[in-house]
Amino acid sequence: MADGKNAKPAAGSASNSAEVLDRLYATVLARKGGDPESSYTAKLYSRGTAKIAQKVGEEAVEAILEAVRGDKAALASESADLLYHLLVLWADAGLDPAEVWDKLAQREGTSGIDEKKARKP
Repeated sequence: MADGKNAKPAAGSASNSAEVLDRLYATVLARKGGDPESSYTAKLYSRGTAKIAQKVGEEAVEAILEAVRGDKAALASESADLLYHLLVLWADAGLDPAEVWDKLAQREGTSGIDEKKARKP
């Protein structure tokens, strides 16, 4: 895994910061139990985990297709959709993003090959 300590944030405003994911997660949590008629997020929750997971898969495929096409703007848009749906899936499962960030931090500075070897079969 790349060393995130030396990574530079993307050019532009503060909205490019990874903190936007934490803000989005808070919004996603706030929509839990909301009115499915007025909130897409609440509608996803009302349809259940399988539907949320299906949407994550669909968005992942769309992102892949845009990457293969070489359409950077479309890839950015589909990536945003993928991250949003992934956050909904995490919230539905009761997984706090901090748990994922911790996993990433634990892997920081470790080669992907070594990290995979260390996993239990």
